Amino acid sequence: MTGMTSTARPHLNRRLAEFGTTIFAEMSALAASTGSINLGQGFPDTDGPEEIREAAVRALRDGRGNQYPPGPGIPELRTAIAAHQLRRYGLSYDPDTEVLVTAGATEAIAASLLGLLEPGDEVVALEPYYDSYAASIAMAGGRRVPVTLRPSTEDAQDGTGGGRFRLDLDELRAAVTDRTRLLLINTPHNPTGTVLTRTELAAIAELAVERDLLVVTDEVYEHLVFDDAEHIPLATFPGMRERTVTIGSAGKTYSFTGWKVGWVTAAPELVTAVRSAKQFLTYVSAGPFQYAVAEALALPDAYYDEFRREMRERRDILAEGLAQAGFKVFRTSGTYFITTDIRPLGEKDGFAFCRALPERAGVVAIPNAVFYDDREAGAPFVRFAFCKRKGVLDEAVTRLKRLAV
Repeated sequence: MTGMTSTARPHLNRRLAEFGTTIFAEMSALAASTGSINLGQGFPDTDGPEEIREAAVRALRDGRGNQYPPGPGIPELRTAIAAHQLRRYGLSYDPDTEVLVTAGATEAIAASLLGLLEPGDEVVALEPYYDSYAASIAMAGGRRVPVTLRPSTEDAQDGTGGGRFRLDLDELRAAVTDRTRLLLINTPHNPTGTVLTRTELAAIAELAVERDLLVVTDEVYEHLVFDDAEHIPLATFPGMRERTVTIGSAGKTYSFTGWKVGWVTAAPELVTAVRSAKQFLTYVSAGPFQYAVAEALALPDAYYDEFRREMRERRDILAEGLAQAGFKVFRTSGTYFITTDIRPLGEKDGFAFCRALPERAGVVAIPNAVFYDDREAGAPFVRFAFCKRKGVLDEAVTRLKRLAV
């Protein structure tokens, strides 16, 4: 019979059965339907440098990138990425064999895991983790093993009552088994805002070398570190360059998230593995934007200094406002997210709280539980994004203070 579908098995691949519509889509739709201020999804509400936007326009008009660019990325961008890694971190990469341009960091993560994992391989990841990690591990047939970052009060931020989320190195070591293939590391860390210290990174590197593990490290917020925090690429540690896939992105650093230009830097055999998967995902993308990002990567240090200064000011506006509204606010040393604890407000269910928040206060946030395998562990935590105009943050703070009345 025509017009009928089989019900013998679900249509969705069982590896993806646990993943429905992302929380970001749900909360952004809620923001639009209620007219709320969207502090949920992490995208700026202003564009990046005008000269970089004009570089993209110029590339379009000159016909550069309007047809398929080279599979690994245009030579200009690969050269600029390699120059950036050398200038900032002393890491030398061959633009032709050790750099791969991707459709944003999300594709870089997916292609890395698809290219490097065999079904049944274990991946140790820092929990809470960005939701694409879990989906990419599942698509590759791997098994995720979370190691949970837990809040500490030892380094509490004045006026907010919360320290940073810390990694238990003993727990990390215990999570590694004979089935572990790779470590999936994110620093600066989304959603907690933690920046792993030199001591923590050295211990991760030592473990990777000792157990002969690959490491995929998501460093898209590398230029967004605050106060006394320092971003140190894991690939700079002894024995790590040859086993580390480092992921970067233009979206977070230059405030053009819609361009979806990311990259991978790694040893040739690792780049080959990632490219083997990537070529069957998007193949190529963002042709004209690649030329613009190549110019962006050559911006002077003053750009990055000002970018951090502005984001630090916005962080402080929101952190102080959230504390005044009754939230417990955890220290954010990097990214453009703030994690809060809603229990001082008499709440304990982040999902229910975030779904009600637009009606209660006209603001949208994200429940951190979506980033945990153990939903109960993440239940009381809620994430806010501060990558918005100061006036928008001031208004959001005013609205959120209604919760304290």
